[in-house]
Amino acid sequence: MEEGARDRRWRAPSLPKDPSGLAWSAFAVGAAAVAATWGVVYHLSEVMAAHQIQLVPVDVGLIVFGLATSVLLVPAVRAVLTARRACAAAAAMDVVEARVLGASARTWCWYTFGYAAAIFIVLAFALLLIANDVAVGRTFFNLPLMADSFWLVLRAFWVNVYICLVAEALVLVWGLVVAIARLLPGPPAQPIRFLATAYTDVFRGLPAIITIYLVAFGLALAGLPIVRDLPLSALAIFALTLTYGAYVAEVYRSGIESIHWSQTAAARSLGLSFLQTLRFVVVPQAVRRIIPPLLNDFIGLQKDTALVQVVGIIDAFNQAKIYASNKFNLSAVTTVGILFVLFTIPQARFVDRLLEREKRRTQAGG
Repeated sequence: MEEGARDRRWRAPSLPKDPSGLAWSAFAVGAAAVAATWGVVYHLSEVMAAHQIQLVPVDVGLIVFGLATSVLLVPAVRAVLTARRACAAAAAMDVVEARVLGASARTWCWYTFGYAAAIFIVLAFALLLIANDVAVGRTFFNLPLMADSFWLVLRAFWVNVYICLVAEALVLVWGLVVAIARLLPGPPAQPIRFLATAYTDVFRGLPAIITIYLVAFGLALAGLPIVRDLPLSALAIFALTLTYGAYVAEVYRSGIESIHWSQTAAARSLGLSFLQTLRFVVVPQAVRRIIPPLLNDFIGLQKDTALVQVVGIIDAFNQAKIYASNKFNLSAVTTVGILFVLFTIPQARFVDRLLEREKRRTQAGG
C-alpha cells in the first residue's frame, strides 16, 4: 500500500490539453474581424461617394485602419503554428515542451480574441455613424460645422477652465477646514462636529445643479448688499465650492484617519497641541495618500462646470447650445465634449501614474 501511494505521488505529470481547437477558433475570429473591417471600409467609401464627401484624410485613414487590422492575422497564425508544435511535443511525450508551447499558443489566442473584440466595437460605432442614411454622423459629427464653431466654443471653454481652477483652490482650503472640524476631539467640540457632519451630509446629497441654481439665483433675489453685486461666475464658483467641499472634506478625513494613531500619540507626548499635531505631523502624511482621490474629485468638478449654463453663464456648453439651435445640428455640442475629454484625459493619466507609484512604494515597503 505504501509503495503504491508513493508511486501515485511521484508519477510523471500529465500532458497538457490540446490547444488546437482554441487556436483554430482564434484564427476564425481574426479572419472574420479582418473581413468585416474591409467590408465596412468599402461600405464607408461608397457612402461617402454617394454623399459627395471628398476628404482625403478620411480616405487615407480608412485604408490605414484596414491595413492595421490585417495585422491581427499574425497572432492568429502564430497561435495555430504554436498549437501544432505543442501537439508534436505531446506526441513525442515531451511534457515540458508541450506545456510551454501550449501556454504560448493560448496567449496568442487571447491576443487575437482581445484585439478582435476591440475591432468589432469600432466597426459597430462606424456603422452607427452611417446608419439611417448617415443621419447620426451628420447630427453629431458634421465636420464643417465643428470647424466653424470650434474657435467660438474654445473661447467660451476658458470660462469653464477659470471656474474650475478658482473653485479647486477654494475647495482645497474649505474641505480641509470641514475635515478638521469633524475631527475636533472632546465633548466641547460636539456642536462643531455635528454642524460639519450635517454640512457634508446635506451637500453630498444635494445635486450640484440645484445648489448652483439656488445660490446663483436665490442669493441675488435675496438682495444682500454684497452678494447682489457679484457676477454670476463668482456665485457659481461659490456653489461648486459648497458642493465639492463636502466631498473633499471626506477625502481629507479618510486620509487623516488612515495615519496610525501612534503618530498622533508621539506628537502629543512631545507637547504639540491638537492643531499643531495635524499641521506638522498628520496632514503632511495624509496629503500624500489622498492626492489620487483628490484629483478624481477635481476631474468631476471640471465636468460639472458645464452645469453653470443653468444660470445663464455663457460657458462652452451654453455657447454650443446657441450655435446648435441656430444650425439645427449638435456637432458644436460634440466639440464641447471633445474639449472636456481632452482636458480631462491628462489628469486621469496623472492619477493613474500616482496610483502606480504609490503601489510600487507600498510593495517596496512591504
